[in-house]
Amino acid sequence: MMQTIIIRNDKGIQAYDVSNIIRIKGMSNYCKIFFADNRRPLTVAKVLHWFQDNLPAEMFWRTHKTHLVNSMYIQTMVTSLKPHVVLQSGELLSVSRRRAKQFKAIA
Repeated sequence: MMQTIIIRNDKGIQAYDVSNIIRIKGMSNYCKIFFADNRRPLTVAKVLHWFQDNLPAEMFWRTHKTHLVNSMYIQTMVTSLKPHVVLQSGELLSVSRRRAKQFKAIA
């Protein structure tokens, strides 16, 4: 069963496959959505908390005040002195100290 999320953008209202979203970066009142199929990132006028409420909690983890990450694309979680996650693409995303405790419980 494919899960989708409906997002209004400059092209109207579109449905996006949730499993195709790698991460969402919050930037004030906007968010940038990064996709696995190498399409250009999409910037939308929504706050990160909206995505956190509307995406499956078992699939998307809030790593930091600016990032929501799809757990399917996390390669490694490092919970040492500077906690971070390594995505399959090789990107490093920091994990806040407070959220690192949650990640330790999962890992």
